[in-house]
Amino acid sequence: MIVKAIRKDKYLLSTVIISIVVAVLIHFPELVSLFDRFESHSLFPGMKFMDVANEVWFTFLSLLLLFAINTRLFHFNQASIKITGTKILLSFILTWILNNLLGQFFVFLHNTLDIPAIDAMVHHYLHPLRDFIISCLVTSSCYIIYLIRRQQQVSVENEQLQAENLRNQYEVLKNQLNPHMLFNSLNTLQSLVRENQNKAQDYIQELSRVLRYTLQSNDSQSVSLREEMDFASAYIFLLKMRFENNLQFDIQINKSFETYHLPPMAVQVLIENAVKHNEISNRKPLTIHVSTDTEGYLSVSNPIQSKWTATPGTGIGLVNLAKRYHLLFKQDIQITEDKEFTVRIPLICQNL
Repeated sequence: MIVKAIRKDKYLLSTVIISIVVAVLIHFPELVSLFDRFESHSLFPGMKFMDVANEVWFTFLSLLLLFAINTRLFHFNQASIKITGTKILLSFILTWILNNLLGQFFVFLHNTLDIPAIDAMVHHYLHPLRDFIISCLVTSSCYIIYLIRRQQQVSVENEQLQAENLRNQYEVLKNQLNPHMLFNSLNTLQSLVRENQNKAQDYIQELSRVLRYTLQSNDSQSVSLREEMDFASAYIFLLKMRFENNLQFDIQINKSFETYHLPPMAVQVLIENAVKHNEISNRKPLTIHVSTDTEGYLSVSNPIQSKWTATPGTGIGLVNLAKRYHLLFKQDIQITEDKEFTVRIPLICQNL
């Protein structure tokens, strides 16, 4: 249970590791002398293995206690609390005093209970220096761990804030897109109501399917190509109700890409853009090509048939789609304009 708790708490694990390392290094001269075959313990005469082992063990326990007291009083393990210079100074002074008291307590145990310990004179002379070094190491280690945890917390908060900002930007873009599509559809419906009541009823039925998909996909950042093309077929039906044979579609979708993902209503945006900015009439019927290629892109292209008068617009469509691709997938859409206007959008092989 104790081992699991130490592994789970990174702060506690760090203090245990530091305590072990410092306990060994602080008694490194004794350890070297203990295994020195030539000097025969000239610095520490009469020293035995149990003497050194007890010193190292007591130093280790003392370090753990000092870390625990500093953590309890000054909250070095809480990155949300501000650690001032005054707290660091108080931590150092308290650690130095407590370390000195613990050293005297160990001497008392040695003299009273005859616990094995090093009696060499040089060892006792080194104690004040070791107390100072241990106090510096404990206080600095606590503060360094605190700074690392605080930096990690700041990094996590920045990542969360960045992700939240991306989500907010994405929601703004989707909220712009949906009214844009609805506005164009209602304009078409208004014309059909005046021209043909039966067609208007069919149009309303298909429009409800389109709006249902819009509402359902509004909570999704990406949809499969199969879902998107099912929706696109309903949207194409609405367009053909208005333009009849003057608007044709050539759709060639490789089934191997049907599980790939793209932003919802991406195909609809590209089709709507083609319809909006090109002449569609008996004199100039328009054919829109929708296809996939071996590079994993979906292309929507059409011959450029400029209208006599430019169609006013807000420019939301393609700009919106480009921003959504950048926010979601860190990829760009490709637009080429020659005899044909072509937009290529990457298909993503994994869902978000």
